[in-house]
Amino acid sequence: MPNASSPIAIIIPARYGSSRLLGKPLATITGRTMINRVWSLACAAAGADMVCVATDDERIAEHVRSFGGDAVITPKECPNGTERVLTAAEMLATTPAVVVNLQGDAVLTPPWVIAAVIDEMRRDPTVEIATAAVRMDQRSYEALRTAKGRGEVGGTTVTFDRRGNALYFSKSIIPFVRNDGEHNNTDALPIFRHIGLYAYRYKTLSRYTSFASGPLERSEKLEQLRALEHGIPIRVVEVDYCGRTHWAVDSPDDLKRVEAIIAEEGDLVAA
Repeated sequence: MPNASSPIAIIIPARYGSSRLLGKPLATITGRTMINRVWSLACAAAGADMVCVATDDERIAEHVRSFGGDAVITPKECPNGTERVLTAAEMLATTPAVVVNLQGDAVLTPPWVIAAVIDEMRRDPTVEIATAAVRMDQRSYEALRTAKGRGEVGGTTVTFDRRGNALYFSKSIIPFVRNDGEHNNTDALPIFRHIGLYAYRYKTLSRYTSFASGPLERSEKLEQLRALEHGIPIRVVEVDYCGRTHWAVDSPDDLKRVEAIIAEEGDLVAA
């Protein structure tokens, strides 16, 4: 049941019409649909009072309801997942104080990572937006650098100040690390890969979606830069994946990759 004093809602945007993988939320991964997996991860995260799927398609909504989940139908015209999440929050019976946007393809996000972002919103009432990042080791850094060298755009990095507030997000690897610098120690790489998970104060989310995109957002194609460009701080929570692999699904090949990861590392979703 929602906590009437300060409900926190996890809302999962799940659009049917993905250009690279039509009907993506209904794709099967090791015996479960993608949206069922993400729903289960959200329900396993401590600190949330409600979980809801925001979709533009009745087929997805019906499927969510078939396994006991809550779903709302949002307009197909919603330009992005953030606006779809706000629309869904406005439709809930109880207006949440905090809204967590958990991407519908985030099938490998550990529940404790979601909980860490929620904990930060509860711990510090001045935080308007919180997100997650994981420190990269030498192996993951080299893999990302190789991928970027091939022209791949996947993978966002973030820098933040001593209070944990974001300085910048980029599709480039930031900061630049010199080969002969002090950060040759693999444990000290100051590079953090951003995890696309956000928690917003409801009022902040409403204000954020009213802003026009700026040149940084348009250049990087990163929505979170809109907040920074308009002076809204974003708290970055360092999380630990405990050796697990971070991966999102954008293509049929990604489905195979995720199944292989689950087979190798074990399933985060209880049977």
